[in-house]
Amino acid sequence: MKICWFHLMPYTDLPEDFQQKHNSVWVDIDSRLFDPKRAHHMYNDFMDELEFAADCGFDAICVNEHHSNGYGMMPSPNLIASTLARRTRDTAICVMGNSLALYNPPTRVAEEFAMLDCISGGRLIAGFPVGTPMDTCYAMGQNPSMLREKYREAHDLVMRAWTEKDAFSFNGRYNQIPFVNVWPRPVQQPHPPIWIPGGGSIETWQWCAEMDYVYAYLSYFGYKAGMETMQGFWSEMKRLGKDLNPYRAGFLQFVGVAESHDEAMRIYKEPAEYFYGRSLHVDSPYAMPPGYTTEETIRRKFGSQVMKVATSGGERMAKVATDIKFIEDEGYVILGSPDEVAEKLLKVAREMNVGHLMLLLQYGNMSKDLANYNTKLFADKVMPQLRSLFDDKWEDLWWPKPMPKAERAIPARVTREAAE
Repeated sequence: MKICWFHLMPYTDLPEDFQQKHNSVWVDIDSRLFDPKRAHHMYNDFMDELEFAADCGFDAICVNEHHSNGYGMMPSPNLIASTLARRTRDTAICVMGNSLALYNPPTRVAEEFAMLDCISGGRLIAGFPVGTPMDTCYAMGQNPSMLREKYREAHDLVMRAWTEKDAFSFNGRYNQIPFVNVWPRPVQQPHPPIWIPGGGSIETWQWCAEMDYVYAYLSYFGYKAGMETMQGFWSEMKRLGKDLNPYRAGFLQFVGVAESHDEAMRIYKEPAEYFYGRSLHVDSPYAMPPGYTTEETIRRKFGSQVMKVATSGGERMAKVATDIKFIEDEGYVILGSPDEVAEKLLKVAREMNVGHLMLLLQYGNMSKDLANYNTKLFADKVMPQLRSLFDDKWEDLWWPKPMPKAERAIPARVTREAAE
């Protein structure tokens, strides 16, 4: 099994009364709450944490794209990924991802992802999300009823830009480009592995099956709530004639490890309650614009996880999820000693049949020291218990294939550390 360290880069200084006095953490969040000098320290702490996770031996470090919010401060994950590609050596760089329909033209994604793949020596995992309704429709002004069509066209343009050897013209509904001829080209041929972040849409499952991409379920609500979605995904794969290779899927889980369960409940209480009480405070009109959710998904009653936290539809959840006991009981965050956490994660991975386990070990207002403690303890005492799962039967066909180490550049940071 592959173990991936995921970072949202949340704003960590939202006031205690944020939920009571502010409409939403997304779209119309009050800009006066943002302190650039504090954000300077946050960004540098966050990048330190990502590099630390790479040093601890995680298979991948993951970043993603969001806009106009205090939930995740990465409007351009490629900027972060470029620093990680330069300052890490072997860890995969997973950008989850670039919201294709937001780029004009989408060849920008082809160019920047190719740059990242070249800088890293072929370690890029390329994520192509449709994007949340808050990001795409409200913050960036996209028409929800046209979003998926625009996304598909952008995807086709990027893939052609990577794989066709000669310059070509592209004349689509949303993009007209007389000469498509991207430089640079990615190291990985014909292109880096593609992962599709999703929240439960039937069409996304079908798209992953059609294109042979990884479906990465980025759940806010942990393994108990995510089980139905993953069971639905595998039922759809079976119906479409796909094998049940667990590496077709990824799942995101919040985790807090400590020397004992009681200690975990104590030290992760504040960051967990901060995340569910403030970072997920979303106003309901932004969560489900008409036309964003497809007819088949509605018909099969796979609801949006964003709606569960939206103010009007999720008032009860918003209140009880500020209590650490509820958060743990519902499986939003797995808390405990290393052996307790490993036992639960092995059970989750087997029951969900998930080969790419993505972990949020920093969340809410968690400090760098606590995030690094969580990361190191997980790496030392939990990760070794998970590594061999699935490897006896399945091959991961969706993992980067980097250049041989002997052919790759050695960053100065790595050289100095090796010399010491």
